[in-house]
Amino acid sequence: MEELTHFNQQQRAKMVDVTEKDVTFREATAICKVIMAPETLARIHAGQVKKGDVLAVAQTAGIMAAKKTSELIPMCHLLPLNGVDILFTDNHQDTLTISATTKVSGKTGVEMEALCAVQVAALTVYDMCKAMDRGMVISDCHLVEKKGGKSGHFQFQEPNG
Repeated sequence: MEELTHFNQQQRAKMVDVTEKDVTFREATAICKVIMAPETLARIHAGQVKKGDVLAVAQTAGIMAAKKTSELIPMCHLLPLNGVDILFTDNHQDTLTISATTKVSGKTGVEMEALCAVQVAALTVYDMCKAMDRGMVISDCHLVEKKGGKSGHFQFQEPNG
């Protein structure tokens, strides 16, 4: 049985010590979807949301969230991010997909930063559009790909259903 890495000798939570790990390039991409009324997506595209440019604000919020991940998730290490990129695509109907790619040269991965970025960007879309569409659904948040580090390359595979 593998030793649990996030517990100290008193069986209390600790942040893993990465002192001896090598600095390597690491990259992670996550996605999240916001399902909304077709009218809401049309108004986002037309710039007709009272609170302002939804995608610009959500992009900034996602970048800020990636930078603050260690303040939100107790066991995450503070990482000096090399880059954060947020992209938006949609199905021209009712679903906005948010993608975040995070990069670092460090001793631990950036998956949580990518996941945090897409979630906060999605919450920002909800906040900016809730006056016209309280029924929006934030869904399908997951890690798409991770590169680098000891555990190697990961690519999301749709579960068999």
